Amino acid sequence: MQRQFRLTRSADFKRVRRFGKSYAHPLVVLVAQANQGVEVRVGVAAGRTVGSAVKRNRAKRLLREAMRNLIPSVASGWDVILIARPALASSTLTETREALLTVLRRAELISLSNAV
Repeated sequence: MQRQFRLTRSADFKRVRRFGKSYAHPLVVLVAQANQGVEVRVGVAAGRTVGSAVKRNRAKRLLREAMRNLIPSVASGWDVILIARPALASSTLTETREALLTVLRRAELISLSNAV
């Protein structure tokens, strides 16, 4: 995922977590809030419940790669945080992409016709 699409500042993470709306899936939790910008920005997080550092990093890489292809289809003007759940560390890229599509549709950030 390109840096321009990343949510990196701690203050932005806190704002989205505090004021955003969350959507859960067994593999991932999506928290979304509208921003003042034009593009969509995505932050990725994995807590210690996911597992060791190796599993957390794998989960974050899976989320970033699955989201990379979906960013052009996502509605602009949103800050999104993707939080990995423990089952994500052992899932495949295809399963991760399907989970993201599910929560993005539920959040109405992506339409069925725009999905890859």
